[in-house]
Amino acid sequence: MVDPYVNGGHPSDAETVGEQQYKGIPTYTVVACVIAAMGGLIFGYDVGISGGVMFMDSFLEQFFPSVYHREQVFSEDATHSVNEYCRFDNVPLTLFTSSLYLAAVAASLVASKVTKKLGMKRSMIFGGVLFMVGALVNGLARAVWMLFVGRIFLGFGIGFANQNVPLYLSEMAPYKFRGRLNMCFQLSITIGIFVANLLNYVFYKIDGGWGWRLSLGGAVVPALIFTLGSLFLPETPNSLIERGEVENAREKLIKIRGVSEVDQELDYLKKARNVQNPWSKLLERQCRPYLIMAIAIPIFQQLTGINVIMFYAPVIFRTIGFGKNASLSLPIIIGAVNFVATIVSIYGVDRWGRKFLFLQGSIQMLIWQIALAICIGVKFGRNGIPGDLPKCSERDFPSRDPIGGTEYQCFSKHDLHLHRGPNVLNNGVSYEVWI
Repeated sequence: MVDPYVNGGHPSDAETVGEQQYKGIPTYTVVACVIAAMGGLIFGYDVGISGGVMFMDSFLEQFFPSVYHREQVFSEDATHSVNEYCRFDNVPLTLFTSSLYLAAVAASLVASKVTKKLGMKRSMIFGGVLFMVGALVNGLARAVWMLFVGRIFLGFGIGFANQNVPLYLSEMAPYKFRGRLNMCFQLSITIGIFVANLLNYVFYKIDGGWGWRLSLGGAVVPALIFTLGSLFLPETPNSLIERGEVENAREKLIKIRGVSEVDQELDYLKKARNVQNPWSKLLERQCRPYLIMAIAIPIFQQLTGINVIMFYAPVIFRTIGFGKNASLSLPIIIGAVNFVATIVSIYGVDRWGRKFLFLQGSIQMLIWQIALAICIGVKFGRNGIPGDLPKCSERDFPSRDPIGGTEYQCFSKHDLHLHRGPNVLNNGVSYEVWI
C-alpha cells in the first residue's frame, strides 16, 4: 500500500487503512461523537436568538434608543414613504452582533495552540465555560458595554468549540461513518437555531419587557450541556499521539474501533505525527487540489450569506412588511425546514456522496436567493421605499445612542442631506457625514 504520509502518496490512501476489519461502529464511539456534537448547540442558539432579541422593543429602547424610536416611526407611518432598508441601520447595533464573530476569529487563532498542548477535551471544556460566562453577562446586562463584553466571551467560546468539534468527530469516526457522524455537528446547530427561534417567540410575549434577558441568558443551557458532556469525552488517538502518549492512544483506538488489532491504523497515525515540514507537503502538487478545495468550500459557503439570513431572519421579515408575530414565527418554520434538510443530508451523505449534496444544495440556494432578491427589488426598489418610491421627507430620525453621543440619520439616494452631530469620542468636535 502507498504510504500517503511518508512517500508522498495520495492523501485518500490513508482512508482505507484497516477498513476491512472495522465492520461496524461501537456504541461508545457513537455516544462520544453525539456528546461532542453538542458543541453546535451554542453556535446555533446564538444564530437563532440574536436576531429575535434585536427585534424586541424593550431591548432596543434600553440599549439602542435611536433604533427603537425609528422603529416606532416606521410602525406609525401609514403612507410607507420612508426607507425600509434603513430601518435597523445603526453602527452600535451592528457592532453588538459582529463583535462575537470578531472575537471568534481571534479565538480560533489561539485555539489550535491550546489544543495542541492540552488536548481537544480540555479545549472544548474551556470553550464551553467561556460561552457560559458570556451568556450570563448578556442576560444580566445593564449597560451597552456589558453587552459587548458578553458577546466577546461568547465569541471566544464559539471560536474554541467550532474549531475542535468537527476535528474531534473526524478523528473519532471510522472513515465509512465519518460523513454521518461529522454532520451531527450541523444537526446540533440546526437544533440550536430552531429552539432559539421558538424561545424568542415565547419570550417576546412576556409582559414587563424582560423577555430579552431570558433569550440571551438562556444560552447558559446549551453551554452547560456542552461543557458537562465534554467532561466525559475521551481524547482522540490523534491528540494523544500528538502529545507523545502512544500506548494510551492504542488503548483508545481499540475502544473506539471495537477491535483488538489496530496496529495498521496506529502506525499511520504515528507516521503522520512525524511528517517533516507538513506545510511544505501541503503545497506539493498531489496535495494542492485538496488544499484549494478545503479553503474554497467554507469561504464560498459563508459568502452565500445564508448565515446572515438565518441570523437576521426576524429583522428581515419585519423590514419587508410582516407583522411582529409573523416576523418571529416564520423563522421557526425556517429552522424546522433546516432541521429536516439536515436529517436528509445525514442519511445521504455516505450514500450519495458529498459532491451530489454540494451540487443540489448550491442549485437550490442560487434559485431561491435570486427569487428573494427579485421579490425585494420589486417591492422596495433600489431605495427601500415601498409603493411608488417617494422621496424621504425631512422627518428622518435623528437620535442619540448611549455610546459616543453620535447622532445618526438615514437618507434616500434621491434626497441626500448633510447633517452635523457632536461626537464625544472625538473630543466634542463636530463633523459632517454624507450618507
